[in-house]
This record gives sequence, structure tokens and C-alpha cells, in this order.
Amino acid sequence: MMMSNMAFKQDKFNPRPVKFVMWLFVLSSIMMFAGLTSAYIVRQAEGNWKIFDLPSTFYITTVLILLSSASLHYSYLQSKKSNITKQKIGLWLTFILGLGFLIGQYMGWQQLIASKVYFVGNPSESFVYVISGLHAVHIIAGLVIILIALLGAYLKISPTKNVFRME
Repeated sequence: MMMSNMAFKQDKFNPRPVKFVMWLFVLSSIMMFAGLTSAYIVRQAEGNWKIFDLPSTFYITTVLILLSSASLHYSYLQSKKSNITKQKIGLWLTFILGLGFLIGQYMGWQQLIASKVYFVGNPSESFVYVISGLHAVHIIAGLVIILIALLGAYLKISPTKNVFRME
């Protein structure tokens, strides 16, 4: 009896280490984008800064990413309620909005090129490509995580692990 109790304790799911790594990733992402924003502001003050309008597509992608945050939160809430059907709907919606974001970013880059705004050249142009490109990489990583959460929802993993994946 004692042996089976020990085996149960060893097999028990412990999300704390993985959550800690997730929070480190979140904090490092915040620091990276804060550093880029700071560099953007400091570099802008040095002069030779080219002013240009951002493509309207970038404003649309901003709305898409905000909507995807809302749909992901909806999916998380449904996961906590063990409503797997609605969780899947929220995850699929988030995934589609994420793909829309990536397509929109690509279209925005095409519009920048058509406006003769290039990655190499003026620093203001480079910053737009770097910041939007890092957002795209961030979204690609998020889409992979969403696919993992969807897989868990379809495989009907335990509610504790399911909520953890959603977090």
C-alpha cells in the first residue's frame, strides 16, 4: 500500500517548474519589446529619421491580435469549466486569427516595399521590420502552443493538465 502511494505522488502532475519557465519567457519578451521601444525612441532623437506612414494592414493586424487574445481567454475560461467543445471553438478561432495576423504582416511588408521602405536603409525603416518580424515570430510560437492545446483538447487529457496548457 505504501509503495503504490509513493508511486502516485511521483506520477502526480506538477506544473510549477513549467509555469516558472513560461513566466521567464513572458518577462523576457516584455523586456525585449521594451528594449526595442526604448531604442526606437532614443534613435529617433538622433536625427536623419525618415517619416513614413505605416501600411493600413498593420492596424488591421493589431485588431486581429487583440481579438485573438480575447478568443484565447474565452477558450481558457471554457477549459476551466471543462467545456471542451467551446474550448476547441475558442482555440480554433485564436489559431485562425493568428494566421490572419501573419498573412497581414506579410501583406504589410509587401506594402512597405511598394512604398520604397526597405529593411536596409534608414534606421526608422529597419525598426519597423525588426519589431513586426519579432511579433510574427512570437505569433508563430503561439500558434504551435495553440496546436498543442488543441491536441490536448481532442485527446481529452485530464482537466488539471488541460487548464495548465491553456494557461
